Amino acid sequence: MHCGPPDMVCETKIVAAEDHEALPGAKKDALLSAAGAMWPPLPAAPGPAVAPPPAPGPQPHGGTGGAGPPEGRGVCIREFRAAEQEAARRIFYDGILERIPNTAFRGLRQHPRTQLLYALLAALCFAVTRSLLLTCLVPAGLLALRYYYSRKVILAYLECALHTDMADIEQYYMKPPGSCFWVAVLDGNVVGIVAARAHQEDNTVELLRMSVDSRFRGKGIAKALGRRVLEFAMLHNYSAVVLGTTAVKVAAHKLYESLGFRHMGATDHYVLPGMTLSLAERLFFQVRYHRYRLQLREE
Repeated sequence: MHCGPPDMVCETKIVAAEDHEALPGAKKDALLSAAGAMWPPLPAAPGPAVAPPPAPGPQPHGGTGGAGPPEGRGVCIREFRAAEQEAARRIFYDGILERIPNTAFRGLRQHPRTQLLYALLAALCFAVTRSLLLTCLVPAGLLALRYYYSRKVILAYLECALHTDMADIEQYYMKPPGSCFWVAVLDGNVVGIVAARAHQEDNTVELLRMSVDSRFRGKGIAKALGRRVLEFAMLHNYSAVVLGTTAVKVAAHKLYESLGFRHMGATDHYVLPGMTLSLAERLFFQVRYHRYRLQLREE
């Protein structure tokens, strides 16, 4: 079973232009100004406000990973530190666990053929048993099986992720060139994460692992994390950002659209790391993979 970084919460590819060298300061200023025009300011939200990006200038490894405002004054997006390994893993783990009921129950609405199959099974049960009670129990049994297989596959996915890139964030994201991992920090606590990882063979960078602590959602933190990667793409002269996700919640898709992404299509034949593709799994676990694209400049 392939256990490379899977695409559960969110995966984005940034398609690079030929020049990967750091841009001159004046050009960086111009690109950040263009980014500000492309992505309007975040709406005000109750509670701590998301801090604006730091002023352009000499930047550390991630390009735009400044220190942010002092702790306690708001949320800042900055580069990951080794001491935050467990906090980042916890946010990732909790975010993925939320996918179990969403995939099992909400996700069924995305698969009309599966709904039809389940209806036929219930009709067959009635035809064989002539029992309304047993027929009514069929949907409950099918949903229970969906939950069981969703949990089985998603826990296997987590096992892969926690033993690959999320096992050593410093080594996997902070040391290789073209890669970075950011955290959102509020009052000294990590409340959100996002990563970018380069693929030199095809001049791409993936955005991975975007997740926000459920207690701090609705404050614009996810959008701020997404913007940090888009700024990273512009500052390093990439030409487009391509996003892939298996998210079920409508709010996740609205987030991508609010950042400027266009929906490029979806497929029901996506194989999530951790899947065995057994017959039972095919019957009771399905995900839909959506692709988005944000063009930063024409090639």
